[in-house]
Amino acid sequence: MPLRFRLAALFALATAVVIAAAGVAFVLQLRVSVDASLDPGLRARAAVVADELGSGDRLPLGPADGVLQISTADGKILASSPEAGSLPLLDAAQRQQAVAGEVSFTASVNGDRTRVLATSVPAPLSVSGSGSSGTGRTVVAAGAGTDVSDAAVERAVSALFLGGPPAVVLAGAGAWLLSGAVLRPVERMRRQAAEISDQDLGRRLEVPSTRDEIAALGATMNALLARLQKVLVRERGFVADAGHELRTPLAILRTELELAARPGRSREDLVRAVGLAGEETDRLIRLAEDMLLLARADDHQPFLHPEPLSLPGLLAVAARGAGARAAERAVTVVVHGPDELQVTADPDRLRQAVDNLLDNATRHAPSGSVVEVTVSTQRSGEVSVEVADRGPGFPVEFLPHAFRRFERAEAARSRDAGGTGLGLSIVRAIATAHGGDAVATNRPGGGAAVAITLPIAAPAT
Repeated sequence: MPLRFRLAALFALATAVVIAAAGVAFVLQLRVSVDASLDPGLRARAAVVADELGSGDRLPLGPADGVLQISTADGKILASSPEAGSLPLLDAAQRQQAVAGEVSFTASVNGDRTRVLATSVPAPLSVSGSGSSGTGRTVVAAGAGTDVSDAAVERAVSALFLGGPPAVVLAGAGAWLLSGAVLRPVERMRRQAAEISDQDLGRRLEVPSTRDEIAALGATMNALLARLQKVLVRERGFVADAGHELRTPLAILRTELELAARPGRSREDLVRAVGLAGEETDRLIRLAEDMLLLARADDHQPFLHPEPLSLPGLLAVAARGAGARAAERAVTVVVHGPDELQVTADPDRLRQAVDNLLDNATRHAPSGSVVEVTVSTQRSGEVSVEVADRGPGFPVEFLPHAFRRFERAEAARSRDAGGTGLGLSIVRAIATAHGGDAVATNRPGGGAAVAITLPIAAPAT
């Protein structure tokens, strides 16, 4: 079905629904308002009768009294006008409301719609012709016909039935004409946009010469394409340049650290320190090389090398490293979770993600505070690793874009220099490649928390 026809039909249907809903609401409100307008007169009339009953006057009820009924609090009818009939006007609940104060409602009396208002008077009663008298609460119910409100409602309903269908037809016809004119340039731009691929981001849409919303849409889409092209080139260039730039100085660092093992310290200490530094340098070299693979990950090329590993062991090593780096600020890192949990994941990539989170957390944690790493298993068969600090937390407006590349939250977390703006985006890329995800939140008691989830068995790559 053509979109133009669907737009016209939907617009006509929506117009019909709106008119019907507004008409029903208007008619109901009109009926309630007109019926309620009878209440002041009925209230005054009931007050006059109540005053006469309270003074002990006899009150014969005849045709001139209209709809009027007097009863006891327990429902016994003491007097009733001919128009009110011999049946009670009030049920038990309404009678209790009248005894407590006042009640008004619309009911059918002798086949006619009637507005009834009932109240009570705490006084003796003696009614002519009733054959009884009593004391206590006496209920007085007065009523009036609703001819005026019924006529007003009928006129309103007639107006809706006469004016509604033409309005719906006109709305549908207008939508048909307008959608045809609007969709022509949109369809042209759609075809052009469909021909643009990530390998041909230099192409732009043909913007119509009209200075209207469609032209503004085309210009906006062209600007969006330009921004996307710029970001893509910048991201790929940054990852590629970073990988090339880091490889050489890290190799030199390894050489210098090996030379540091020469005399000057205890040989065992130096060998151990240099050995650890060499291992860390090897890991950083691998990570720098793998940053080139992150650029290829944008093209959906696998870059993981999963293997069975102990997650608590990996986290313990990462926590020790982060704690040592943050020791001068008295920030400690603790790990909560099971002592043993085997997962299948890429150890280097997972360590990179955890290190990024720990670096962010320790950098923004207050002096003397604790950064917590919590491991938990989910019922869905996934494992969650959450890194939380007690710092100022993320700005609220930053959270929806926390994992976007080159996004930073330094406006609120600027005590230390920020990173490149790629840390959290790399975390999400690694979690997604493992078949999981990453989520950033603010802790209720203050501080930021970032959790990554991944299946215990990683997908084959």
